Amino acid sequence: MSKFRKKAAEPLAIYDDITVGLKEIYKKSLLPLEKEYKYHEIQSPMMEDPDFDGKPLVMLIGQYSTGKTTFIRYLLERDFPGMRIGPEPTTDNFHIIDFAEEEGKIPGNVLSVDSKKPFRHLQQFGGTFLSRFEASQTDAEVLKSVTLLDTPGILAGEKQLVNRGYDFAGVLKWFAERADRIILLFDAHKLDISDEFKSAIQAIRKNEDKIRIVLNKADMMTHQQLMRVYGALMWSLARILQNPEVSRIYVGSFWNQPLLYEGNRELFEMEQDDLFDDLQALPRFAMVRRLNDLIKRAKAARIHSLIVSHLKSQLPMIGKDAKKKDLIKNLDVVFGTIQNQYGVPAADFPDLEIMREKLRKQDFTKFPNYDKALIAKVDKMLSDDIPRIMNLLPGEEQEKNRMGLGTIKGGVFEKVAMPYGKGIDAGIGEKIWIVTRDKSKYDDIFNTLEQQNGKITGRVARDELVKSKLSNNVLGKIWRLADHDQDGLLDNEEFALAMHLIKVKCEGSQIPEELPAHLIPPSQRKED
Repeated sequence: MSKFRKKAAEPLAIYDDITVGLKEIYKKSLLPLEKEYKYHEIQSPMMEDPDFDGKPLVMLIGQYSTGKTTFIRYLLERDFPGMRIGPEPTTDNFHIIDFAEEEGKIPGNVLSVDSKKPFRHLQQFGGTFLSRFEASQTDAEVLKSVTLLDTPGILAGEKQLVNRGYDFAGVLKWFAERADRIILLFDAHKLDISDEFKSAIQAIRKNEDKIRIVLNKADMMTHQQLMRVYGALMWSLARILQNPEVSRIYVGSFWNQPLLYEGNRELFEMEQDDLFDDLQALPRFAMVRRLNDLIKRAKAARIHSLIVSHLKSQLPMIGKDAKKKDLIKNLDVVFGTIQNQYGVPAADFPDLEIMREKLRKQDFTKFPNYDKALIAKVDKMLSDDIPRIMNLLPGEEQEKNRMGLGTIKGGVFEKVAMPYGKGIDAGIGEKIWIVTRDKSKYDDIFNTLEQQNGKITGRVARDELVKSKLSNNVLGKIWRLADHDQDGLLDNEEFALAMHLIKVKCEGSQIPEELPAHLIPPSQRKED
């Protein structure tokens, strides 16, 4: 028997919790590669436990006076410590708004040394930035499920020439990588995109799946003016984002003041519902986002290791400095070589100019050689560990929904419907059954039909309902909804309900799969 045995394959780890699993596979499989190839120095700081544990983060970016702080107040439906609103650049800090039982403020230097919060790596941006970084805490219900970030108003004109004293675009990029949603706000009256705003958008462009674009203060325009502004904004964004697809732009006025022009009220309400439905579901999909970000990071780190090891392999014994300058100058050729050799998509490479700038500060002689084992660990993580963790997602989603943790609650998310509606929604919130309006007319028809103990059979009902000329499929659905007690017969209330549903359908609305609560016949409603 041979003395040499093949090394047994490492057994697959078993994870019962997604967060624990993500932490373990990061530390075991990805972190060693990042450390070896200086990923933390050149690309992105190391991830720590709070990066996996935190609540979803919603980040707001926009030029000054676009309504970022007002938007946050609109979400919370209350003021918060440190809130300042005005036409001038009032928000000059990166301002975290988080939940706490007692109101208060925490300065940036304190936040950056707290191991329980995900802000320790912000120390790399220096003391000037930390003096412009703070957190407000308040007991708003919304903040139990999400954390908000208000950013400094982006400057325009001569003001943008003033040096902020720290890497503004770098800070935006750092937060964008960790945010769940990025709200990009535009003022309908100020569509000019300054150079600083352009660089800010380009800094977060890699996170386009998280970006939601909002055209704010739109109620101050007529319908015609709004169409022109909407088109101009789409044209401007297409040039900056360099995206072949048209970006979705949410239009509205996110504050509690009366609308100046009411012609677009219905449009604004639908746009607001779409945007807030997207935000409200963030807690439910937070773990999916973290999983997605870890996959993106693993691919980026893998490509980074290929670049670094290739640069090291090109250094000669003599003339290293000259060769380093030549490699940086022809970095696009290096990218092309790696792309051909390893089959890496061109879009997955880091930004060429930013990479050049960072490589100039590095000592290429200290770069490691290509390590097949470290890269194999990352490949195994992506092919084996990640799919097994993904299998836990449905169970966690069900648990969150069971515990009521799947959506944001409180503030503007506690929707209070006005007693108004169209089509199938007509009558919501009203004490009087909406069918009552035409019930006397329906009763006259009902009384002419053949009855058994005050009810009509399906055969009798069919002969009357087919007069609507609706298809048998639609009439079958209407019959099922109208026969609410499911006894195979219709009384006068159920017949009136059937006629009401026919009217709703003929006016162009869809028939629901289940009967809405406000349409249940009064005699069959459960007492509260």
